[in-house]
Amino acid sequence: MTMDLPTIEIADPQARRNAVERCRQAGIVLPTFAELAAPTLIPPQLRRRLAAVDPDAADPLNLFRVHWYNDASREAQDTEPAFLELGPDFTGVASPILVALGERFPMIGAHKVLAAYACLAPRLVTGRFDPTVQRAVWPSTGNYCRGGVAISRIMGCRGVAVLPEGMSRERFDWLEGWVAEPGDIVRTPGTESNVKEIYDACAELAEDAENVILNQFAEFGNYLVHYAVTGSALESVAMQAMAANPNASLRAFVAASGSAGTLGAGDYLKERLGSLTVAVEALECPTMLSNGFGEHNIQGIGDKHIPLIHNVMGTDGVVAISDRATDRLAVLFNSDAGRAHLVERRGVSHETVDGLSALGFSGVCNILAAIKFAKYQDLGPDDLVITVATDGADLYRSEFRRILDRDFSGALDPVAAAETYGRYVLGAGVDNLIELTRPDRERIFNLGYYTWVEQQGVSVADFEARRQPAFWRGLRDVLPAWDEAITSFNGEVGTA
Repeated sequence: MTMDLPTIEIADPQARRNAVERCRQAGIVLPTFAELAAPTLIPPQLRRRLAAVDPDAADPLNLFRVHWYNDASREAQDTEPAFLELGPDFTGVASPILVALGERFPMIGAHKVLAAYACLAPRLVTGRFDPTVQRAVWPSTGNYCRGGVAISRIMGCRGVAVLPEGMSRERFDWLEGWVAEPGDIVRTPGTESNVKEIYDACAELAEDAENVILNQFAEFGNYLVHYAVTGSALESVAMQAMAANPNASLRAFVAASGSAGTLGAGDYLKERLGSLTVAVEALECPTMLSNGFGEHNIQGIGDKHIPLIHNVMGTDGVVAISDRATDRLAVLFNSDAGRAHLVERRGVSHETVDGLSALGFSGVCNILAAIKFAKYQDLGPDDLVITVATDGADLYRSEFRRILDRDFSGALDPVAAAETYGRYVLGAGVDNLIELTRPDRERIFNLGYYTWVEQQGVSVADFEARRQPAFWRGLRDVLPAWDEAITSFNGEVGTA
């Protein structure tokens, strides 16, 4: 495997011509990265047409909803990205925690559709993917493959989802309604921690030249779109909070690693606002924290390896969160007893409590990590911490029954609600957290060697190049060039 660096060079002119014709037939216009970062740039005529489109339909216009600015209905566009602000009454820490809401993205209700678009669109416009003959294979632990299947269906090509068989029932229900054939859902052994098994399945699929593997853990389009689009959106969230409190500043961006794409937003925020970047993982599989291994249920985090697109040397901290905490709090946040405790005993507003349904397992994980980091840094009311909720609770309803039976004897009562909240939120400590030194970063960086060089065949020179900040800065030079290529492509398609 060679490291697939971003490029604007045309790889196959015929494949590009085929993509142009396919998009012309389907009436597809591709949004630029700049339009997704600032949706006010989307042409007014497209926005007017979009108003009549179901946000969950496989409609090409929904590509122009693949951004952070959708309103609660996901049908209209807001002037600012939506976020949930969690204050001391909820978190027990003085620092405001701002949570951007991924459930407002179209088709899949998760922000991973943004990464999927960013991995396929540049390939289309550079002739590196032919939608008339090739299949797009999307290795994932749940949301990215759904985003990939949605984008593939819009593009009129076959999308193949590769994901662990232990993911939530809701993910498979969604996939079964979107794939072209049942065989386009490839179930691999295990759950979140079994990324190697996903790679093995992809290696088999790659033996067929018509299968193109869009590996989110190694696709730099994933990093770049979160740097440019998610980073810009989160800056806007922070600026809203700073407008309300002129003394405030952004101290940290906290996000679960997963494919590490979202962590690319941390580079943007660090450069623009001087914040720290904190990566989060499951305590049951503490890869970065202690080179550990194990199984867990924080769905949306792939682990036991370091993604190729993770800028490890630009990461400032690591926090590990237990899936027992995320499982139980997700149930609490979505139960009558849990919500009543927050309102009646903690004084949390109904508006905030209603917003908790926007938190899936990884969103709960990110909030707990933000609380722990705020405690560790002794942050105050002028110190903002920002994070994301990749998806919402609706993707995990089937999991709640299992958790209730296992942990709460079938039902969450007021006493159990109080105990759960006290233990996992108010009682969150500063354990299982490290502020990274240079040797810590080197250790985590080096751990990636075993996946990418020994197993996947990346050259040592390419692997090592990622150690330098200049490598990551250089990647971003392709963004305006990609936008020019997309604009040119749309011009040839002629549907814009």
